[in-house]
Amino acid sequence: MRTFLGLPLAALGLLLALPAAAQDQGALDGRVNKLEREMRAVQRKVFPGGAPNQVEPQITAPTQPTEIPGTPSSGPLATLTARVDALESQQQSLTGQLEQLQYKQRQLEEAFAAYKAATDARFKTIEAGALPPATPGAVAASGDTSTDAPPPATRGPGNGNGTLGAPAATPAADPARAARVNAIEKPSTGDAAEDGYTYGYRLWNAKLYPEAIAALRPVVQQYPKHRRASFAQNLIGRSYLDDGKPSLASREFYDNYKNLPDGERAPDSLFYLADALTKLKKTKEACDVYGELTDVYGDKISATMKADVAKGRTANKCA
Repeated sequence: MRTFLGLPLAALGLLLALPAAAQDQGALDGRVNKLEREMRAVQRKVFPGGAPNQVEPQITAPTQPTEIPGTPSSGPLATLTARVDALESQQQSLTGQLEQLQYKQRQLEEAFAAYKAATDARFKTIEAGALPPATPGAVAASGDTSTDAPPPATRGPGNGNGTLGAPAATPAADPARAARVNAIEKPSTGDAAEDGYTYGYRLWNAKLYPEAIAALRPVVQQYPKHRRASFAQNLIGRSYLDDGKPSLASREFYDNYKNLPDGERAPDSLFYLADALTKLKKTKEACDVYGELTDVYGDKISATMKADVAKGRTANKCA
C-alpha cells in the first residue's frame, strides 16, 4: 500500500486512464470490423464476380487531428479514430453511388422493356401476315424505315462441321450487286469466328449491309464466348443503323450490352443505342443511355467518345 500511495500523481492518473482507453480501443476495433464487412458487401454488389479488394480504402491522415473528449489528441488511438472516420465517410459515399447506379439502370431497363415489347408486337403482327411487310403507315408511325426482321443465319453447302457458311442471298437478283459481293475476299485463317467477323466487316465497309448482317450473325450465335462475338453483335447493329433501320439497330445494341457487358464493344453499343433512340425521337431514353454509358464505362471510353457523348447530350437537351 505504501508503494501505491508513493506513486507520483501523473503516474496514478495514467493508471486510472488505461481502462477507459482500452474500452475506447475495443469500441473502435468493433466499428472498423463492421465497416470493413459493409465495404466488402458493397464491393461485391458493385463488382459482381470481381476481386474482393477492387476498391482500396482511400484513407489519408487528416490535416486536423480528430479528438475524442477524454483521449489524447495524438497517438495510436487518435490515428485509429481518424481511420474509422475516413472509412465511414468512404462507405457512405460508395453506398450512395451504388444506389444511384441501380436507380438509373432500373429506369433504363424499364424504358427499353416497354419499347422492346411494342417492337416485338409489331414484328409478330408482320410475321403473322396481318400487315404487309412494307405498310407506309406503320413505317411512318414507328419513325423507322425498317420493315424486315433480322435475317436468319445460314450455312453454306457442305458446312456440317460447324464452320460458318456463306451469307444469305442478296435482297434482289441484281448482277451488279452480286459482283460486288463476290469481289469481297473471304479470309481463311482457321479461326471461324475471326474469319466470319472479318468478312462481315469487309461487307459492311462496302455498304453491303444485309450481306454483312448475314455473315456476322453466325459469329454471335455459334461462338458467343469468342471475343469477336461482341464485335459482331455491335457491327450488326451498326449495319442496321447505317441502312436506315434504327429500330432493329436498337435491339442489337441493347442485346450486346445486356448479354456481353464485359465485351470489348459493349461501350460502343451503348453509345450507338443512344444514337438509334435519338433517330427514333426517344430523347429521354437516349439521355438515360448516355448516363448509363458514363456511369458504367466512364473510365474506359476514349476521349473522342466522351466528346461525342457530350455532343449527344447537348443535342438531346439532357439534364
